[in-house]
Amino acid sequence: MALTYTAVAWWRAWPHVILPFPHEFAEDAAERSIADVAQARALLASLAPGLGAALERRRVALAPIIPDGDIDRVERADAAVELAYARLALRHGSWGADFHAYHNEHHILEIFDSRIARLMQHVGIQALSLDDWLLLGLFAACHDLRQREPAIYSAGVGSNERASIVEGFRILDLAGFERTRDASFYIGLELTIAGSTFDARPPAQDWEYNSVDLVQSGGALASKLDVKLDKHVSGWRENPALIHARELALIAADLDTANVAEPFARFVETGMRLCQEREMRCHRATSEVASALPVFGFLTDGQERFFFDLHRFNSDLGRQAFSGDKQANAQPLKALTMALRARIAIAGKPASGDEVINVMRTLTREIESRGLR
Repeated sequence: MALTYTAVAWWRAWPHVILPFPHEFAEDAAERSIADVAQARALLASLAPGLGAALERRRVALAPIIPDGDIDRVERADAAVELAYARLALRHGSWGADFHAYHNEHHILEIFDSRIARLMQHVGIQALSLDDWLLLGLFAACHDLRQREPAIYSAGVGSNERASIVEGFRILDLAGFERTRDASFYIGLELTIAGSTFDARPPAQDWEYNSVDLVQSGGALASKLDVKLDKHVSGWRENPALIHARELALIAADLDTANVAEPFARFVETGMRLCQEREMRCHRATSEVASALPVFGFLTDGQERFFFDLHRFNSDLGRQAFSGDKQANAQPLKALTMALRARIAIAGKPASGDEVINVMRTLTREIESRGLR
């Protein structure tokens, strides 16, 4: 969406973020190690050649709406995706020493190369503009860049998301975007990443064995982003750039949580990966007995609560593309969690989180073999 003169002037009058939260997040070792697009591409050529194929698939899909000879924005967006992917792979992914089982470079591709493609297929490439599709790809690449910031919320936005926004801006700069000329990309990236925040703070209980606390407890901030903007950004409803960015934030949040609409075994696997990451963050190895009950709680009560109570699609396009497949997973999920509870009840307290995960994988295969999904 092209910005009007008024919107550009409005953007110049603000600091580098829309919402009034602290944004002094310095470069870390991963940023310094992969300082520019050229360094990222050199690493990707040998360590992640599949990303290039994903970028090419997106160019082919976008071809009908790319103006003749106007490939520059696509090339800049591709460069930003490459840089973000390489940094996340080094920081929390398969290239580095702080591996996160869920929030790693593969999650970028889950959204960028799979869910966005499904959205395009369901709603049509003409449903959004070229810049909108590019921005959703940038969201996929940048929204989880940081995962180790202290759990502090400001204007409802988590510190990981705020840090990812600030680094995302630096990535756009390095990829050739300009903050005035390309203001809509910066505005859109901020609000889409901010809207992906889930408030994971547990209630004041013994959270270690309370399964309800082991899933994100507030839903995506995107559904409440208009309320946050009303509170913190006077006049935003008169600004077309912000109105549009907020609409994209709803779609982005739907893409981020559309694991509920993946083929059933893949959906279950995403839950197990998130569980494994959470155990790591709680300093428990899933091979230890201390992880057995937290893992069991997460994969039963926690999964059900997330799927049936907390998760909602926020945008019309998200509902159109994903709600049917989510509903198809409802009955198999109930069957799976009931079977897991029954198996553990018969076998007794599991010896470790790994035992729970292995049982769940076996039960998933059994459910699929019976044709429930």
